[in-house]
Amino acid sequence: MASHRRPKQPSRARVTVLTTAAAAAVVLSAQAADAAPGAKPSKDEVKSKVDKLYEEAEKATEAYNGAREKQGKLEKEISILQDKVARGQDELNQLRDGIGTMASAQYRSGSIDPSIQLFLSADPDDFLDKASTLDQLSGQQVEALKKIQEKQRELAQERQEATDKLEDLASTRTELGKKKKEVQGKLADAQKLLNSLTAQERAALQADQARASRDSMRDALGGSTAPASGRAGAAYGVAQSKVGSPYVYGASGPSSFDCSGLTSWAYAQVGVGIPRTSEAQANAGTRIYSTSGLKVGDLVFFFNDLHHVGLYAGNGQVLHAPRPGTVVRYESMSTIGGPFMFGVRV
Repeated sequence: MASHRRPKQPSRARVTVLTTAAAAAVVLSAQAADAAPGAKPSKDEVKSKVDKLYEEAEKATEAYNGAREKQGKLEKEISILQDKVARGQDELNQLRDGIGTMASAQYRSGSIDPSIQLFLSADPDDFLDKASTLDQLSGQQVEALKKIQEKQRELAQERQEATDKLEDLASTRTELGKKKKEVQGKLADAQKLLNSLTAQERAALQADQARASRDSMRDALGGSTAPASGRAGAAYGVAQSKVGSPYVYGASGPSSFDCSGLTSWAYAQVGVGIPRTSEAQANAGTRIYSTSGLKVGDLVFFFNDLHHVGLYAGNGQVLHAPRPGTVVRYESMSTIGGPFMFGVRV
């Protein structure tokens, strides 16, 4: 016969022990999760990731600068072409009016030339191709029709050139928008990482950067390298006045700069025009491949794709606009983050 006894209930003490053990397991699981790969990165890890994002943003910035510079040139070229087309059309109308005047005079005299009638109702290109009609024209009429034909061809060529440049401009504007979005995305990602740090950690990073800049400035100003004479030294002197100005992508002064914006602005202040982008500036003068051959004010380029440029400050230091989140400052060439490629003496 089956037993109908109720199962024994756990004691209050046993329930307490089980509850405590479960709570401990939850705590241990949480601690394990904190130690997992998805855990909050350290200050140094954040700095490394942020530096990488800023490098990528600067690279995209130089591409953005190049697209913006190309856009400006295309807009000027298109404006000139459109003016030429408008003037050409006026000249063509005047030539046609001249032929019309001839026809009117002949009509009044009752002797309008059949060739003029043909011209007035057909394309002159087609008309001139019919050599059999040329003997029906006077020398003045032939000359007038040839001028019209030449002007029409010239206008067609200029209109096609303007159309091509407008298409190029549209493509450039699309590229400009993409690069701008890319830069903004990199900067937003970097800021998100920085926001993950405590206020104390962010302050420590800023203090490290400020200390490194002071050390580099001391090394540059106290170095044994004599300042370059002439325009390079003058450009460097102008750039020194901008130490502390913020890095802003696409900016070329006078209150904020990106890397090539600072160098092009500094040289412009002493009457020397150099290209806007770092890649183009690399071809602005004579290249110097040895650091021992550099003089103060020379342009110095970093990274294999030449996306960063600064001004040589002497004693192995560079004066530059480093990257987003920083200011114009001195820095050791050994801490730029990419290899020194060469210098350029403008």
